Amino acid sequence: MKKGLKYTFIVLLIINLLIVFSGNTYLYKTIFYNTADIDDYLIFNQRKISAQNGVEWPISSRYNQVKLPGYLSEELERLESVAFLIIQDDSVFYESYWDGYGKESISNSFSVAKSVVGILVGIAIDEKKIQSLDQAVGDFLPSFKEGKKSHIRIRDLLTMSSGLDWNEAYMNPFSSTSKAYYGTDLPDMVNDLGVAEEPGKVFRYQSINSEVLAMVIEKACGMNISAYASEKLWKPLQAMHDASWSLDHPDGMEKAYCCIYSNAADFARLGSLYLHQGSWKGKQLVSANYVKESVHPAPLKMDDGTPNDCYGYAWWVLPNYKGHMVYYARGILGQYIAVIPDTKTIVVRLGKKRGNKIGNHCDDLFVYLDGALEMIK
Repeated sequence: MKKGLKYTFIVLLIINLLIVFSGNTYLYKTIFYNTADIDDYLIFNQRKISAQNGVEWPISSRYNQVKLPGYLSEELERLESVAFLIIQDDSVFYESYWDGYGKESISNSFSVAKSVVGILVGIAIDEKKIQSLDQAVGDFLPSFKEGKKSHIRIRDLLTMSSGLDWNEAYMNPFSSTSKAYYGTDLPDMVNDLGVAEEPGKVFRYQSINSEVLAMVIEKACGMNISAYASEKLWKPLQAMHDASWSLDHPDGMEKAYCCIYSNAADFARLGSLYLHQGSWKGKQLVSANYVKESVHPAPLKMDDGTPNDCYGYAWWVLPNYKGHMVYYARGILGQYIAVIPDTKTIVVRLGKKRGNKIGNHCDDLFVYLDGALEMIK
């Protein structure tokens, strides 16, 4: 037994030395925390996205009068939902919360943050801080000035067609994505990126694209992306509560591909902004043309050579879902801000698990859409 403990100690010592000397100390957090959680604001440094002069959503005359259909209620509970909200005709039609979460409870939006970055790119173009979607990334970031990276445009990052060499694997502790989430130097990871294929041709979902965009915005606008989000979105949208964005280290870089923390009602404002073609209560925050382009599939090919029919400028798209166009922001654990324009409906779901992938979408989203469409009739 003593010999077994001795060998175990030696193996653990060797593993620790390998981790330390390789510089991959992020693996300690990866092993300890295992998988991402909606409450990870408790373990990461944050930067505030300030709100100001917040205004509550109006309440519908039918507020919470229609019950959840049985199949919808079962799915929401099965996947450990914490919030389900329906905004219809610019008013709260239905809301429900679970597991100790309430109207003001914050949780991680995960990749919904990518859509926020996409909106901010549009605003920066409107303000002429970025010339156009076809401007080279190298105009802002020195590590993109030479070689194959010099051919990458803002558009390629937005549409997930940059061709960057990136391992988008969530369950592999050695993947680029795990290192980005638990590591402490995102700019260094961006600077070290290589190129695996010609940009602007093939849709390939890669979180690092949004991180590069955040660095571009920071350089173009002269402020961190949290401050820009506060000034251009959170305050103008009259959010009720401050949000926050996780950082790679204290006073560091935002994890722009994920990790904005807020509540369902304030997230819904992002959906409303796009429902109203970039306008909030008559004030244009981002151009209508940019919004229109954002929620239509970009002209790219998928891996199998078929046309892209699912992704625009950092927004997922369902061009025809049971006769409705739908576009939505999505997070890995089933975080959704879904917009059904022809019914003037926004559906927000936050929770701890998501359904199964069906092609490029997840089947739980279909349940939330079906339930909302049935409820608002």
